Amino acid sequence: MTDFQLAALLVSLAALFGYLNHRLLRLPQTIGVMAVALIASLALLIFGAAAGAAGPAGGLLNSLRGLFGQVDLRHLVLDVLLGFLLFAGALHVNLNDLLDRRLAITSFATVSLLLCTALVGSAVFLLLPVLGVTLGFLSCLLFGALISPTDPVAVLGVMRRAGAPRSLEAKVIGESLFNDGLGVVIFLTLLSLAPVHGEAAAHAGSAGAGGVALFLLREAGGGLAFGLAAGALGYLLLRTLDDHRLEILITLALAAGGYALAAALHVSAPLAMVVIGLFIGNHGRRLAMSDTTREHLDTFWELVDEILNAVLFLLIGLELLLLPLPGPWSLAGVAAALLAVPVVLGSRWVGIGVPVTLLRLAGREFTPRAVRVITWAGLRGGISVALALSLPSGEERALLLLMTYVVVVFSILVQGLTLGRVIRGAAK
Repeated sequence: MTDFQLAALLVSLAALFGYLNHRLLRLPQTIGVMAVALIASLALLIFGAAAGAAGPAGGLLNSLRGLFGQVDLRHLVLDVLLGFLLFAGALHVNLNDLLDRRLAITSFATVSLLLCTALVGSAVFLLLPVLGVTLGFLSCLLFGALISPTDPVAVLGVMRRAGAPRSLEAKVIGESLFNDGLGVVIFLTLLSLAPVHGEAAAHAGSAGAGGVALFLLREAGGGLAFGLAAGALGYLLLRTLDDHRLEILITLALAAGGYALAAALHVSAPLAMVVIGLFIGNHGRRLAMSDTTREHLDTFWELVDEILNAVLFLLIGLELLLLPLPGPWSLAGVAAALLAVPVVLGSRWVGIGVPVTLLRLAGREFTPRAVRVITWAGLRGGISVALALSLPSGEERALLLLMTYVVVVFSILVQGLTLGRVIRGAAK
């Protein structure tokens, strides 16, 4: 099957599953697409196992595995979709809201992220032997690094539907936009320390403290600087125009070309996209666009966001068909995956609670039960799955991938669908 045929199949399935969700489940669109894909995947796995490999269901299952196995989800998410999704998300975020809460957002995106990474890695390392599963400490830290960042793609849509107070919404969305890019940098840094690491970490430099610090500075600092420069250039171009078609094309070039160039320069492309999106969505929207351009720009990027989200969440649901079956699906492997859910939630509760407590002592105000709401709003998504797929092949990778998948599915289906109720309960 050609790349075009595969893309056509994915878009068609996203449309079909979206229709089924609209008619039957009536869940939020992206979550519903993933839920229908999960139901279809589970049905295929069950009927395929019951019928055996020689039966029609088993043959269909193997054919679909081969078909969807052609999709490199890691490459698709990290190298293709992520740039557009981050730009589209940041484009509609009010920069003043983020600046007003910059201390809390910075704390969540750095201190909370690092603390959660360490807590998840340490807890998994200590608890898994109880289940008869042993992982190296570095592998456990890698799991902590890939699962700790909240996914802005998942968080943005859910928070805007949940009815959160504006201050709380700004903190959660701001955290998800920035800790995502930093989380990828931390993951690549840890991956570079592994005995065998993927090509994604090939530019991390030496494994010494100086090399790691330089890598972090180059990736994170370089991404922010590149984003400011590219955003300023785009803003200057937009100020000289009054043609909404060409202006939309320029924003598309900033998202696609900017992401590709940042990656080629080995700086954090996700952080660059967030900065560019904020720059264009605030200064560019207010000072360089007419009302007609703003209207067309919003419509275009909302459609891009919805379509790419539908395809991404479809792939998350279908990834169940491709999970390695022999090792991770043992009883101990399933128990480890289920254990990962409370471990990740508990670590995030501590990771958020520490800076919130310190900021409250310093006189900063937070809404009642803010720690509970922000903890529950920490959704994981396709980025975590894509990073897990970047791990070196082997039994540890298979187990970590299963653990990641279970946490991601739980966060989207359970946390995502109940976040509004948690927010309303906290307001009482």
